[in-house]
Order: sequence, then C-alpha cells, then structure tokens
Amino acid sequence: MEEDDIVAVWSERIRSASAEGRAVRIRGGGTKDWYGQSLEGDILDTRAHRGIIAYDPAELVITARAGTPLLEIEATLAEHRQMLAFEPPHFGPQATLGGCIAAGIAGPRRPSAGAARDFVLGAVIMNGHGETLHFGGQVVKNVAGYDVSRLMAGSLGTLGLILELSVKVLPLPVAEATLKFDMNGTDAVRKLNEWAGHPLPITASAWRNGTLVMRLAGAEAAVKSARTSLGGEVVDAVEAERFWAGLREQTDPFFSAIAPGAALWRLALPSITEPLQLPGAQLMEWGGAQRWWITDTDAQTVRISAKQAGGHATIFRTGHGFDRSAGVFTPLPAPLMKIHRGLKAAFDPARIFNRGRLYPDF
Repeated sequence: MEEDDIVAVWSERIRSASAEGRAVRIRGGGTKDWYGQSLEGDILDTRAHRGIIAYDPAELVITARAGTPLLEIEATLAEHRQMLAFEPPHFGPQATLGGCIAAGIAGPRRPSAGAARDFVLGAVIMNGHGETLHFGGQVVKNVAGYDVSRLMAGSLGTLGLILELSVKVLPLPVAEATLKFDMNGTDAVRKLNEWAGHPLPITASAWRNGTLVMRLAGAEAAVKSARTSLGGEVVDAVEAERFWAGLREQTDPFFSAIAPGAALWRLALPSITEPLQLPGAQLMEWGGAQRWWITDTDAQTVRISAKQAGGHATIFRTGHGFDRSAGVFTPLPAPLMKIHRGLKAAFDPARIFNRGRLYPDF
C-alpha cells in the first residue's frame, strides 16, 4: 500500500473511532508497552508507515516516517559518523522513531546533550478529526508561538498519531574513554557535582555498589587531559560499551532484580541530593539527578521522599502483583493539569488516543 493510501485509511479509521467514542491504541514496535498507566483500545500499528524521507549529513537533520525502525535510523547516521545525541533506549529491536519520541526517554548522554524533545525540529501528526497537521520544519529556527512538535515528546501518543518527524542529529565524538572509581554514594554525589563545575568532557555517569563510572567523550586532546586530571581506572573499551549499553537498555543486572510486589522507580532529584536512606537497591545516573530505586515500599512513601528532596518519582517497571493504582506518574498540580486537558481537548476532543496511558482519566 502506498504511503498516501496508508494515511488515508488511518484518517478514516480515526474519524470513525472519534464519532463512536472508541479508543485507539497507537503502537509502533511495542517495546515500551510496559511504560505508562494502562493500554486501552484497538491497536493502530504505525510500522507500515516507514522510511527515511530526507537526510543531508551536512545539515545535521534527518526526517523520517514514524514507523521507521530506530535501528535503521541509527545505522544510516552511523555511516556518516553521526548519532541521535540523546541516546534513546530501544528496549527491543522493533523500536520505532515515533515510539522513541512519544515515550520521550533519553539515555546516559542526556545531561550533556539534552532530552529527546530538544532535538525535535518538526512533526507531522494526525489529530482526532483525522486531519493531517504540520508543525515546525527541518531547521532549528522555525518556531513562532507554541512549539507544538516538541509537545509530542513524552506525550505517549495521547495527543495524536505521529506521522513524520524531523530530528536534529550530532557528530559522533572523535575520542571516548570510560573511567571508574571506588567510592561510596555520598562521595560520588559530591565528586560529580564538583566535576560538573569544571570544563570536563563528561557525557555519562553512573554509581552503584560502591563504584562510580564516568564516560568522557569529545576531542582527543580534551579526553586525554581529563583522563590525566581525574585519575581513576581506565575501563576496557569493549567492557565500557557493554556497560553503557546495559544501562541504556536496562539489561544491566541491576535492573533484573525486580521481585514480585516491587517496582523500579525513576526519581528525578536535584543533583546535590545525597543518597536516600531507604530500603532497596539504588543506582545513580545523570550526575546524581536521576536515581533508579528498586523497592517494595508503598507509592506514597516513595513520592513523599522524592518531594522532600525537591523532586518527583515515576513508576518505571513493576514486578508481578505491584499495585499501580497510585498512578505511574506523579499527579500534576491543578493549573498544570488544566493546560494538559486543554491540549488534549484541542488535539483529541473525543479522547480516543491512548486513553489512560498518561493519566487514568486523561
């Protein structure tokens, strides 16, 4: 089926679903089905709408249809020594570009490069009326008024069906090195914040089980100088790649220890927050600003602890039998939720897209 025919079929299906109030579950490769509140509605599989539309390495922008495999995007960029700088996790080989942006999840490079939304330059989406809407473009300075294309990042498909995306890319670093240091969590937080105040080419960091691991990347001279000034033990390149990939894709042994009745929580905290003295395994990332915590502690206690530290907590993955009734995402303040509801009403007035995926009544 031609791409235009696919879009026409989807438009008719969405108009019909809106008229009848039937939920539509937008889904790419399904590698992040576990993420979010609930799955509801008939599946609309985006993978038939795939392919790279435009890519000029000199412009550092790639435009592709939403169903394009993430592996295909990254392989094409790698041929020209370029990358998706926010280092998105796949969580499986079927991951798509649309799903990557809709989930809005970034990998270890996020503190130094930016979030997924920071790289979205333009988007073509279909709203709840079955209309195709164009936002942004293929250059950085293309926004007047609301930057609607970036609203798609992290929306989990609740605002509309993403058809195409234009994403900014960056060159791969010339040099890279990974260092590790033996230190406790408190010292790790202090060191990470101290080093963050210096012009060091740190692109990733992680602490667990008494070991701090840091990745340096950039110009050869900058990486060499940082290695000398920081000290630590240099990690073998193959082992380092395996470690960062395991952290990004959550195949690292730390993430496999979610027992029945427990959950993997993602805590977003001020980077200076010292390790929380709470039961369960903890791993720190992003210079101390992202904390992974595996615990069977109740949701209220977790969220109170995060709030007292100046942050918030999200249920990321759960073991069998864990109660999600408290909500996967921290409830929004009333004024902010009002804005969310206004956006939902504008894009999806019949509330058919990924109903309940972001918030139970959204």
